[in-house]
Amino acid sequence: MTAHRQVAALPLRRAKGGEVKILLVTSRNTGRWIIPKGWPSKRVKDHKAAAREARQEAGVKGKIRTKAFGSYRYIKPELGDGAPIDVTVFLLSVRKQSKRWPEKAERRRAWFDILDAARKIAEPELSSLIGTLQLLGKPRRKPEPEATEISA
Repeated sequence: MTAHRQVAALPLRRAKGGEVKILLVTSRNTGRWIIPKGWPSKRVKDHKAAAREARQEAGVKGKIRTKAFGSYRYIKPELGDGAPIDVTVFLLSVRKQSKRWPEKAERRRAWFDILDAARKIAEPELSSLIGTLQLLGKPRRKPEPEATEISA
């Protein structure tokens, strides 16, 4: 059985304290928390298609990375054949969040810290992928001054 393919944006931003926040949206059918994703296009590069999904499903714009952050696989029951879907994920640094967007009436969106976002996601592979962002999630600190040797 051949896997279908989708592209997704993982919207994130740094909060005032420096910690990374993840934006999740609800799916239209089940109301589960997901990341914006959709079908790739022959006319548009994958990362740009993922950014388009973030605009349509979550109402956010920003800087999307051209290199994939990772991928995960899930089964989409709506397809009817039980075929797996391989999803390529691109990080999107959110710069603008709209009050109105195309799918606002069909979805909710919310910002979560990394661990809460990972817990809200039902797909284990995506949850793990989000969890790896903990490395980015540490608040920025001023660097420690370098030690200097004092002679007596």
